[in-house]
Amino acid sequence: MTGLKKFLFPLIVLTAVVLTGVTTQARAASKAIILATTTSTQDSGLLDVLIPAFEKESGYAVKTIAVGSGQAMAMGKKGEADVLLVHSPDAEKKFIEEGAGINRRLVMHNDFVIVGHPGDPAKIRGSKTSAEAIRKIAQANALFLSRGDNSGTHAKEKGLWKAAGIIPEGQKWYQQTGLGMGQTLNVAAEKKGYTLADRGTYLSLKKTLGLGILVEGDPLLLNIYHVIEVNPAKWPKVNAAGAKAFADFMVSKKVQEIIGKFGVDKFGAPLFFPDAGKKVESLGL
Repeated sequence: MTGLKKFLFPLIVLTAVVLTGVTTQARAASKAIILATTTSTQDSGLLDVLIPAFEKESGYAVKTIAVGSGQAMAMGKKGEADVLLVHSPDAEKKFIEEGAGINRRLVMHNDFVIVGHPGDPAKIRGSKTSAEAIRKIAQANALFLSRGDNSGTHAKEKGLWKAAGIIPEGQKWYQQTGLGMGQTLNVAAEKKGYTLADRGTYLSLKKTLGLGILVEGDPLLLNIYHVIEVNPAKWPKVNAAGAKAFADFMVSKKVQEIIGKFGVDKFGAPLFFPDAGKKVESLGL
């Protein structure tokens, strides 16, 4: 190596290291954040209200990716999102335990409902529990539409089948759409089948569906949402400041009041109930 090369080589290496650090810092300090969230927050219309308010207040631009909770957490595990808004408690706890996320905070809840054609071929209306209702669906070989997408709703549905002691996979009457909540509701309406839905999305689409709530109020149907920041210690490119700003926004008093009023003017009742600062154990239907 010549004298000039010996002089330039360490300088080039140092420059590359500095530029890499600057690039990482620039990405982390970006005024854009990626929010991975469940389709129910999108389909219900809640994000249409909250995201513009957050962008105006914070100066951040939000790219929202609405998928199932499972897919949202899969993105978080790869560092492909900055912050998550999800509703699959067991999977969320595992996400935190694996070090993929930090600062899991309670935001709100609503509940799941079992909906179907008013004719109710399986006669589930009046069932004492959700497990009893889906057992009747299975016994009647009545069409049930599952999201089948590893979402929080799908996880809840699988828990109901387990509680009922039934394995629905492979049965002709059990069909998986692989779609989000709004689309699955539309398929259920078209085929006059049953499905499990979060109340918020159902109410937001009720007028166009022709489906009625047949089972509700079972404690097993509680639907809880948390906001989670993706761990920047694991993925330096994550916009930690933006993620924290969004999470803080979601649990702020002002936004909690917005959540509590959302849907009242249009549906006569809120689609979600604000829970920031509460303990999950205190929630009930």
